[in-house]
Order: sequence, then structure tokens, then C-alpha cells
Amino acid sequence: MQYTEIMVRYGELSTKGKNRRNFIDSLGRNVRKALHDFPELKVHADRDRMHIALNGEDAAGVMDRLKLVFGIQNFSPSIRVPQEMDDVYATAIEMVKAQFKPGMTFKVNTRRSDHKFEYDTNEINDMLGGQILDHVDGIKVQMKNPDIVIRVEVRLNGIFLSSETIKGAGGLPVGTAGKGMLMLSGGIDSPVAGYLGMKRGVDMEMVHFFSPPYTSEQALAKAKQLASTLASYSGSVKFIQIPFTEIQEEIKEKVPEGYLMTVQRRLMMRLMDAMTRERHGKAIFNGESLGQVASQTMDSMIAINDVTTLPVLRPVISMDKTEIIKIAEDIDTYNLSIMPFEDCCTIFAPPAPKTHPKLDRSRLYEERIDVEGLMQRALDGVKITEIKPGENYMNAQEDVFAELL
Repeated sequence: MQYTEIMVRYGELSTKGKNRRNFIDSLGRNVRKALHDFPELKVHADRDRMHIALNGEDAAGVMDRLKLVFGIQNFSPSIRVPQEMDDVYATAIEMVKAQFKPGMTFKVNTRRSDHKFEYDTNEINDMLGGQILDHVDGIKVQMKNPDIVIRVEVRLNGIFLSSETIKGAGGLPVGTAGKGMLMLSGGIDSPVAGYLGMKRGVDMEMVHFFSPPYTSEQALAKAKQLASTLASYSGSVKFIQIPFTEIQEEIKEKVPEGYLMTVQRRLMMRLMDAMTRERHGKAIFNGESLGQVASQTMDSMIAINDVTTLPVLRPVISMDKTEIIKIAEDIDTYNLSIMPFEDCCTIFAPPAPKTHPKLDRSRLYEERIDVEGLMQRALDGVKITEIKPGENYMNAQEDVFAELL
């Protein structure tokens, strides 16, 4: 069918009280950014609904984008007809016939914002329902949980009909909860943590530590590709590369083996603290899941969090691996994450790291390295790029990726 509009329902935004307008405005901006390459459509973000006038643009392509925009509960593709009941009848009957299978039931649900229209909502429901019963053999009316719901909206500029409700991503519009900085490795957990933070309205920037020559160009490309996948939920993301080679080499040389991981993570957290403050972020996010590996015990978290006063948020903290993998599969990051390119968290990993490091010893061993100098040189080497959804960051590694997918 040739749809003319998509009607978007806000869902959770209805609970936001006095801040509702700000949330709706943010959602409108995010939708416009997500649909930037559909130049003819117009987005009207009203108080109770958002209306996207397609103006001839591809409805299927627009709906594919909308499914990924946080803050949308659901949406319905609609057809506008003149304020003439004969046009309403013909369009509604066509909609029902396109979906009807033997044994199906239906109901009509009408809203009327144009109160000067000659028929009220009950009259429209009865008249249209009768026409559908007369023209679709075998269909029956069912008011509770019908198979097909014909929605009718009578507005000043026409009557809009829809018969599908497509589930959106839910959550809150990205940006309404402030900026966060995600420690994005090449693993399974951190992209899921980023996704969950974004779903709660966080404008997430992706921070990736890389250690050439110990980590490869493929590992860096994989991290960028993960960022590109996450960018689908916000329109674009900032990708921040922090060089970590010199820091890891000095820690390897001067810190006892059992504390290599702890001191390394403390330096990462110090750099995250510096970048978050410089970029005006409000919190640090990571993919730690309690007890999953040595650096993710509560004692390790105490020793690592010691170097920052910023909130460190862990969206997957209570999930087991199967739960995290399920989300990773749903958001299309899993196949990328399992590609066997080592990131800097796995190089120099000791065979028996301390699972319950002592805070005083962590501080003592960290004093053996030039923290201030190492951090400054790492920050001087930072590179920041903007990553958009659908971009290919595999470059020369494309053949390698293709073989592994």
C-alpha cells in the first residue's frame, strides 16, 4: 500500500511531566538525524504523537530506521484520505483484505481531533465496522484482542487510517540523560553496556584503548565497526582512540605479575576520568559483569575505582554471559565481537591475576611507574573521529573480516 504518513507513539515519555516537551524535542532531533537521507519527509513532533509525512519517500526504509530510535514505543504506517466516508470505507476494506485470513477478527478504533466532523467516534466505528463486515467474507468483530485493529484519526487536514502497529526500541531519546563515556573493547560485553546506556537516554562516546604493535589494525577496525553498529541507535557517535602501548610496557616491567591487570585497569580508569572531564561527560560506562573475570570482582572494582570520583556505571553488572550474548545477538554486535583479534585487555595478561587485590598494594605498585608522564603522552596521542551507522571501517582488512563472518 502507498502509505502517506507514519504515526509515532512515545510510550515512556508520557511519564515525564514538566520535562515532557524537552524529551519530545530531543526525540524529534534524533528522528530527523536518523532519517537525514530522506529529504522529502517532514517530522512534526506534537505533544501526544509524532507525525512523519512521507511525501513520497520509501515507507519501508523509513520504518527500518525508526525501529532503532530510542524513545519510540511503537509506530503505525498510515494513509490519509479526504474527509469523505466513502474514501474511508474503500481504504479500510483494502487494508483488511490485505491482512485477512480465515477465522480472523477485527475492531475499529476512532479518534477525532476535528470535532466539527459530522460523525462522532461511535458513529464512525459502527459505520466503518458495518462496511467491513459486508465486504470481507468470514470476518467477525471482536472487541478484546482482535487480530486486526483499524485505527481512524479524524484531523483537520484529512482522515488517517492504519492497521499495523510496529514495535519500536523503547527507552528514552539519546541525549536526554547527558553524556557518558564507554570503555569500548573488542569483546561481547562492552557494546551491550553501551547499548543499554543509550537506551536510557545517554549520549554515549566510545573510548578504545589500542596498543600497537601488540594489537593489530584489524582489532582497531573491529572496534570502529562495533561503534558504527551502536551509532544506528543515535545517528552518529564519537570514537576516541587512546594509545596505551607505552603504559602497558612500563607496567609489565615494573609491577608484580599478580597486579599487572589491576594497575593496568587503574591507568585506564585515570585516562577515562581525564577524557570524561575534558569532554564534559557525567559518567564512565563499562561492560563489567560481576565475577566474570579476575578484574570484575568487587575487590578489583574497589582497587580500580579508587582513581576516580566520577560515577562508574556497569549496565550488565548482574547479567550472566548467556543473557549478555542474547542482547549482543539482537543488536548485531555478537558476530563482530567474537572475531579473534586481541585487544589491549588481553595482551600481557598474567596466568594468575589477583582476583582480590588489596587497595594499599595497588596504590603502592602504581607508584613505581611515571603515572603523570605516561598519562600526558597518552592524552597527547588521542584521536577523535565521528562514526556513522552503515560505514565500513574494515578497509584493507575487509577480506579477513569476510572470511571470519
